[in-house]
Amino acid sequence: MNYLVEGLQGSGKSTLVGKLQEKYPGYTVYREGDYSPIELAWCALVSKEKYEEILDKYSDLKHQIEEKSHEENGNVIVCYTKVQTDRHEFYQELEEYEIYNGRKSLDEFRSIVLNRYKRWEGDDSIFECSLFQNTIEDMILYRNATDEEIFELYKETAKTLEGKKIHIAYIKTEDIKANIDVIRKERSDDKGNELWFPLMLQFFDNSPFAKANNVSGEQALMDHLKHRQELEIRLCEELFPGKYTILISKGYDQTDF
Repeated sequence: MNYLVEGLQGSGKSTLVGKLQEKYPGYTVYREGDYSPIELAWCALVSKEKYEEILDKYSDLKHQIEEKSHEENGNVIVCYTKVQTDRHEFYQELEEYEIYNGRKSLDEFRSIVLNRYKRWEGDDSIFECSLFQNTIEDMILYRNATDEEIFELYKETAKTLEGKKIHIAYIKTEDIKANIDVIRKERSDDKGNELWFPLMLQFFDNSPFAKANNVSGEQALMDHLKHRQELEIRLCEELFPGKYTILISKGYDQTDF
């Protein structure tokens, strides 16, 4: 079996992944930023020619970059956030080669996502945030996609995953703002200055979705997350019947688990 842990930011995905890892110590765990066979969050997808240019430009980081790079389907995937450096321009440049946030045409985006699911043949794996979050955020915030358009993509996804042993563990957040407030405090510096939430809010406010709908600010972000959760649960119910479990964020017990 392969477990796909899904849910909103702050719902407790990392905690559940840890619990599953304890229960199944022989399983391979894929977190955001890792080289994953099905997801590309925090990874750059570049041609071999571009990869050689990157190695030349950042020759002082060459060994690290090579360690975090993987050839795949004629391209190279670089897990650039795993490279340690104080050269911020490296992260800024490699970020531009991520597939999310409208950086690829819709046809190219769909092809990359679906073909990676199609090629995947693994077992005994635990995936954090690899099915819904990044793809749906891209579709809503950067392509202004309707729920129906997102459903069409996931109908193809579900068809591609037919026959593969998967179970979605979806963590439902009942009080989204309260959960976000907790991680706002957790992801602050030792002086109490928030590090994560201002970036998340800026990301939302600057998205094509927010601009097209003339919305911004904390409440608009909460409304977006509420809609996203409802959509993701509906996707589970309608497209992955019998292959998902809903757990209540910070409210499930050992029996539920």
